[in-house]
Amino acid sequence: MNSSEETRPEISSITCGTELKRWYWRKDELVAQARAVGVKTTGGKFRILDRIAHFLDTAETTFPGDVKQRVRSSFDWHKAPLDDSTEITDSYKNSQNVRRYFKSKLGDRFTFNTAFMEWMRTNTGKTLQDACDVYPSLAKVPGKTPIKDHNQFNQYTRDFMADNPSLGMDEVRIAWAAKIKRPSETGRHRYDRADLAFLLQGDKP
Repeated sequence: MNSSEETRPEISSITCGTELKRWYWRKDELVAQARAVGVKTTGGKFRILDRIAHFLDTAETTFPGDVKQRVRSSFDWHKAPLDDSTEITDSYKNSQNVRRYFKSKLGDRFTFNTAFMEWMRTNTGKTLQDACDVYPSLAKVPGKTPIKDHNQFNQYTRDFMADNPSLGMDEVRIAWAAKIKRPSETGRHRYDRADLAFLLQGDKP
């Protein structure tokens, strides 16, 4: 069967994680199903989705991704002396101490913008000099800030509007409503220019 002809199943009828992840689910639907199968309901939408998928595949109610990693580093980012060779640790914090270091290296216009903070968070083991080197490329994200992975509608809207500046939110909502009725092999519903066909088909929210 062509994926465009498939109908979204009832969430309670799905028996494997791969099938669950093909479809768009609201967070409240996932929370209700998580309660029904006995897995945790806290956290973001995709964490809950992963828990349910893991349960469907293994019958285990404990999800390995929920096991928190103990912070191993005791480095104090609030008080410790900092220099170019200081390594970014898993205890990293955007402290005033760090801000002073970066301002001394990069000037008073230094700011902790979203892109740079994400780089610091995901580059444990690199040095503060590495951070200084990469900062100019992350200092300005023209007109936009990163959208969290779970917020698919906002990302879809941004991509749709960028590709179709003459269209508006009415068209975005029609295309999105049609899009999430269809499965996605990647588990994410992202804008594609082919989605404009939904407007011609007259799909309604």
